[in-house]
Amino acid sequence: MRYYSDPGFKLGALAHPDPSLRAKALDLTLRGLDALAEAGGDLMTLWLGQDGFDYPFQADYLQLWDHVAEALRVIAAHDPALDISIEYKPNEPRAFSLLPDAATTLLMIAEVGAPNLGVTLDFAHMLYADEMPAFAASLIARRSRILGVHLNDSYGKRDDGLVAGSVHPIQTLELLHVLERLGYRNAIYFDTFPDAVGLDPVRECAANISAVEGMARVLDRLRGDAALEAAIARQDAVASQRIVQAALYGAE
Repeated sequence: MRYYSDPGFKLGALAHPDPSLRAKALDLTLRGLDALAEAGGDLMTLWLGQDGFDYPFQADYLQLWDHVAEALRVIAAHDPALDISIEYKPNEPRAFSLLPDAATTLLMIAEVGAPNLGVTLDFAHMLYADEMPAFAASLIARRSRILGVHLNDSYGKRDDGLVAGSVHPIQTLELLHVLERLGYRNAIYFDTFPDAVGLDPVRECAANISAVEGMARVLDRLRGDAALEAAIARQDAVASQRIVQAALYGAE
């Protein structure tokens, strides 16, 4: 669910200062849930990038928080059979998003207290938030539920939307390794932007699939590796890197 394409939501959607516009955003979301149920779906992802602030002295931060928490309670209760997933991101289009990272998102989920509320991980967003993706995934699984995963890549300065594993292959591999250990069984999406630089979208999509299939083969080689598990247990980074490099590159 995205709201920023409507110019009326420039100052926010679920946290807009105008109660009539907050109500409009909420009604749009509830109608979206009804359409989702009618189509046989079971998951709505909320990207609340326009709910935030840009300047000091612009917003009452706790009021923004309360507006979003109240809306999320209504959204989650509308159809308890549907899962609601929050996709967090540090900023854009607002200079500061209200839910910028894993920890803040988990605070909101805990406050709302709805069992059908969880998190969608976006790899580039996690890098952008200066997070280690596998660590963020572990925390979310501990305190909530991972409901979706968007694979892509970036240089960590913005949401680049590059082919998965093209910049951070080992961090991507670790995220997939941890997701498997956490028992994640939901969909993995490719949230990449071939149109940004004129790439052929079909070939770019094929590159994403090929990259992840290659990483899956590496995971097969690492699965159950006692030496890797022992190296991780004693935080021996040199040993663990050599094992992962051997699985990736055939290094001795």
